[in-house]
Amino acid sequence: MNLILVHGLGQSAAAWNKTAEHLPKGISPVCPELSELSRGDYNKLYSAFCGYCNGFDMPLDLCGLSLGAMLALNYAVDFSEKVRSLILVGGQYKVPSSLIKLQGVIFRFMPKSSFEGKGFDKSDFIALNGSMAGLDFTDKMKNVTAKTLVAIGERDKPNAKAANEMSALLGCPLEIISNSGHEVNVDNPEAFAEMIEAFYKRSGLI
Repeated sequence: MNLILVHGLGQSAAAWNKTAEHLPKGISPVCPELSELSRGDYNKLYSAFCGYCNGFDMPLDLCGLSLGAMLALNYAVDFSEKVRSLILVGGQYKVPSSLIKLQGVIFRFMPKSSFEGKGFDKSDFIALNGSMAGLDFTDKMKNVTAKTLVAIGERDKPNAKAANEMSALLGCPLEIISNSGHEVNVDNPEAFAEMIEAFYKRSGLI
């Protein structure tokens, strides 16, 4: 199976390298570089992501972290018939305006050098962050028919509430990844890969 791994904001596709190394042979990871799809606006990025996904045989297996989780969830609620499995890690389904404003302030005061090697530059971060204000998939969550898992790093306190709520709304398990903060694919890639493998075995997909 091809598993599309979608990285978070502040990461590049390379953030999945260690996780990919620990996946079993039955899973072939595919890692798009989001900054190469589109820049500066969530809707444009999502449209480009849809085009990317539609280039694969259906149904899809999606796994996203943070921004990647939002893109994967967005696709799953819009095109439920095209998604077989869905893993959402450290994501939000309803973007708090307060969070967007806080992040926007932080990004503006950070030097440009802080964004080097992260795919998107400073202006991209600010524009993309601002364009996500008001995103809310609550009413569409019922559309998801894929076998789904929500996960979060044990130290990722800012996203813990959303993870619990997503698990309840989607009627799916919530798993905590030990020894990890928000970036589970960097902090504990081996445990994350083991969680992915176990989920697919339980689901009968590998």
